Amino acid sequence: KLFFTDYGNAAKVERCDMDGMNRTWIVDSKIEQPTALALDLINKYVYWLDIYLESVEVVDYQGRRRQTITKGRQIRHLCGLAVFENYLYTINSDNLSILQINRYNGTDAHALAKLDNAKEIRVYQKRTQAAVRSHACEADPYGMPGGCSHVCLLSSSYKARTCRCRTGFILGSDGRSCK
Repeated sequence: KLFFTDYGNAAKVERCDMDGMNRTWIVDSKIEQPTALALDLINKYVYWLDIYLESVEVVDYQGRRRQTITKGRQIRHLCGLAVFENYLYTINSDNLSILQINRYNGTDAHALAKLDNAKEIRVYQKRTQAAVRSHACEADPYGMPGGCSHVCLLSSSYKARTCRCRTGFILGSDGRSCK
């Protein structure tokens, strides 16, 4: 799945399949300007910052069990969001510090380090990576991902895929090759 925020005409948090199909709103009420998003891949939770409502909130992948983690004026200065173990990590754009916040109750918020210039934050650690199983976009015997000549995107499950072409090409009638 692909998760993303939108605060155009109607603010929301959405998800869709990697090929863009099955687009679903998971949060569309009491939300104004969601600017950062983080996923807990193990427990299947979506966290987001809303800088207009000055809050950090969480829902499950279906948009249920919504909770406010923390609220307050300090949120409007935050950008980027990552989750790892018991904490959320974000950047304070006022003083360019990395903040660590308890993801269960918003307590224990403190600065870890200062940076010269940052707008985004990511945690890279082996335990945050889900185990990869066999999937429809694996390379075929000719080295083509999922048998697609350009781009292979997973569909509704790891067993299904959609082929797409790079800019300037169109998908052939076989649904795999680009011309």
